[in-house]
Amino acid sequence: MLLDRFVDHLTYEKRYSPHTVAAYRRDLEQFQTFLASFGVKELQQATDKVVRRWMMQLMEEGIGARSVNRKLSALRGFFRFARLVGDAQGDPTALLDPPKTPKRLPEFVDEKGMGCLLGQQEWPPGHKGDTDRLVIDLLYQTGMRLAELLGLKVGDADLRSGTLRVMGKRQKERIIPIGPELADALKNYLTSRAANGQPATTTDALLVDVHGEPLARRSVQRLVTHYLSAVTTQRKRSPHVLRHTFATHMLEHGADLNAVKELLGHASLAATQVYTHNTVEKLRKVHAQAHPRGGQ
Repeated sequence: MLLDRFVDHLTYEKRYSPHTVAAYRRDLEQFQTFLASFGVKELQQATDKVVRRWMMQLMEEGIGARSVNRKLSALRGFFRFARLVGDAQGDPTALLDPPKTPKRLPEFVDEKGMGCLLGQQEWPPGHKGDTDRLVIDLLYQTGMRLAELLGLKVGDADLRSGTLRVMGKRQKERIIPIGPELADALKNYLTSRAANGQPATTTDALLVDVHGEPLARRSVQRLVTHYLSAVTTQRKRSPHVLRHTFATHMLEHGADLNAVKELLGHASLAATQVYTHNTVEKLRKVHAQAHPRGGQ
């Protein structure tokens, strides 16, 4: 089946993350169900009119423009692959315009909030508290993605040189520098872990729970939401918010945009430039409050 071959292509050749691959499969299976209602059995037999009708139905059902765009992206990728392997002559998505999405600034926690969290928060006793604190520190001080955090091995931390080796999207490796404070926290965590009967080899997961098992994605999401709830009332309180916070605070303190791009592992500068809007908005507010005619 061509869909299965496409999924294998994304997994083993394009090296997309399991999360992305699963999302693409769901989107394509959803479209396949839609096609079946018209008596069309194969994805590659779809026409531009059918794709457009599907997009309109999704929008009428209240599906957001961003989600529709992702589904359209999955279809575009499928038809590129279908043409590549000779199972399709054309691409019904080629002339379709994606629905416009409203520009949304990345949400982040201000420095005062992060200062309260890292300086005044009471952490649970023992290994649980050590792990929770280290998770927050790693996400905020490195800007890494949640998947990258969960993929860290003990051997990825070079405490002598003060660096972390991170495996990013599409298996792209990058080196992130860490400060002495975070290096010490990592060292103490590994020492405490060994003292609690959980010695680790270089290939073991860096972050583990009280039972010595690698942290689960959902448990990290829950703990981040819990701690951010203490310092911010904003709607989003996810691990990715700490990535946004890292980038925004770096730029606010004068970091070079290209340097932040490399630290985040972005493929293009355009993805990093969104954070400059946050700093401009902050300056705009300061100007409005401080200048005699700023608020007029």
